[in-house]
Amino acid sequence: MDKYVELARKTVEKYIRESKILSNEEIPEELTKEKAGVFVSIKKKGELRGCIGTIYPTKNNIGEEIITNAISSSTRDPRFSPVRKKELEFLTYSVDVLSNPEKIENISQLDPKKYGVIVESGYRKGLLLPDLEGVDTPEIQVDIAKRKAGIFPGEDFEMYRFIVTRHK
Repeated sequence: MDKYVELARKTVEKYIRESKILSNEEIPEELTKEKAGVFVSIKKKGELRGCIGTIYPTKNNIGEEIITNAISSSTRDPRFSPVRKKELEFLTYSVDVLSNPEKIENISQLDPKKYGVIVESGYRKGLLLPDLEGVDTPEIQVDIAKRKAGIFPGEDFEMYRFIVTRHK
């Protein structure tokens, strides 16, 4: 199993079963060398069960970012109730490591299969990861991100794109 995904799985299982957080010594060495924003997605029988992440790094390394976001994804995603012990065996995980976002001028610079998008208006910000089922056009991608941010039609907003390295 991929080290990124394995760390997310171990984190969630230990936190849900024992209310304990993995120690930094339990992070594979290769995940301690770089910093990046990370999203941890959890699915149950193919359906989204939680997804929380950071656009920019907030921790000392990718491993710590995965641990923090795996716990948040399993317990603090406002769309879902916290994961329960009896669900653990049915969960699958993916970890997306984000590149630094780059500002773009218009929607023609997006490809929803390749790039994720961030929309921003004032303090409101919405993000949508790339290569999501049913998100086939830049227009759909931006519309979903704007709704997540609470940006209304006709409001001015800025766009940024990023790529991810997806670990499944």
